[in-house]
Amino acid sequence: MSRTVTEDAYSRLITLLDGSEARYRLIHHAPEGRTDLASRLRGHRLEQAAKCLVIRVGLGKKHRRYVLTVVPGDRRADLERVRGLYDGTDAAFAARDVAERLAGSVSGSIMPFSFDPGLDLLVDPDLLDHEEIFFNAARLDRSVALRTGDYVKLADPRIEPVADAPVPTVA
Repeated sequence: MSRTVTEDAYSRLITLLDGSEARYRLIHHAPEGRTDLASRLRGHRLEQAAKCLVIRVGLGKKHRRYVLTVVPGDRRADLERVRGLYDGTDAAFAARDVAERLAGSVSGSIMPFSFDPGLDLLVDPDLLDHEEIFFNAARLDRSVALRTGDYVKLADPRIEPVADAPVPTVA
């Protein structure tokens, strides 16, 4: 994935946020693509992070649908639930090159927005329980803290429970 493509996705996001008067802030940090480590760098609870995964849903032998599935950072996507929502025959994580092409950014910096008509947007409602959500902004060194209401208005996602139960934390 070229830096130009990633910069285009970043620019598109900032243009969208500024043009809609969304309430957000940019957070600059060391490059990090893992949700748990990026959340520590940004200084928020893991469940406020928008973990973005591109899932391929098989719809028969020669047909498939790609779904940008967004779950809280302390959870995993339930592939079986995603498959069921699309009446698919199977579901799996998309190949990295396909995910990066559809999302317009490298793995680990995928945003919870879809700018590609071939990529559906599906968000778990538990992520939306927070006043703000956090996500990498198509760059590994820059994140966004965005008011949840503004996110829902701008992204217009399909909202369905697609996350596994929270992963227990060790004290």
